[in-house]
Amino acid sequence: MTALTSDSIQQIPNLISFWDFQEPTGQPRVAKGAHPYALQEMAGAIERVDGGLFGPHAAFLRPKQWLSASRKDCPALNIHGPQAQVSVVAWFKRYRKPEIQCEFLAGIWDETRAKRQYGLFLDLRLHNSADQIAGHVSGLGGPTPGNRWCMDAAITYSDVTYFENWYCGGFTYDGEFTKAYHNGILDVREKLNPYPYKLGIFDAGDVGGDFTVGAVDRLGSIGNWFTGVIGGIAVFDRALTDEEMDHLASILPVRLKKDHSSDPLK
Repeated sequence: MTALTSDSIQQIPNLISFWDFQEPTGQPRVAKGAHPYALQEMAGAIERVDGGLFGPHAAFLRPKQWLSASRKDCPALNIHGPQAQVSVVAWFKRYRKPEIQCEFLAGIWDETRAKRQYGLFLDLRLHNSADQIAGHVSGLGGPTPGNRWCMDAAITYSDVTYFENWYCGGFTYDGEFTKAYHNGILDVREKLNPYPYKLGIFDAGDVGGDFTVGAVDRLGSIGNWFTGVIGGIAVFDRALTDEEMDHLASILPVRLKKDHSSDPLK
């Protein structure tokens, strides 16, 4: 494959929107691709910093900042239905934040009103996990029956560390399995990755959640903050292949990979 660039990502079939976060502080972040949706800054101006992946810059989300595109303004991101497919990919550096809780990267995940659809998380803290990449898909909108939360997620084995490194995290959903990827690799975890799920993606109608980056609506307020640098977000209405997900991580300066073949917890 050719070298990964902002332009080459736009050539991948079924791309909805790709944000490379080159815009100045205080400006909406406008997507490239078929649907140039604008992410609006929430809770103050989000700083543009140097050292991006898809250009000289990236966005720095401080604690309790996030970006949002209202549902009515991004209809193609309202992916839903029994046959729906989706892939979400984020390029990021993770920083510490004051509280320990799961961290949201991108998607439509309105937990407060039971209108969950799809979302890319870190540190989900389900099924004895922490600090990993997770892909959440809900066909019900509400919690998994018999549980307080939605428990249906693909979760990687490898951790995401703080500060030092760029990561490429993502997930795909093909209508049968959710698969989570750590730096382009399908990071297998027994019973959790791939995660079997055949309920499709919830149709929340016109009153569903917004597309957000860096936080979600949960427990009646915005939370599950991501703190750190975001260099790119891409959303596709197709489950990308293993090869495509691997290629999307090829832009990383260093690709951290771990061999878990002999680990009994795999």
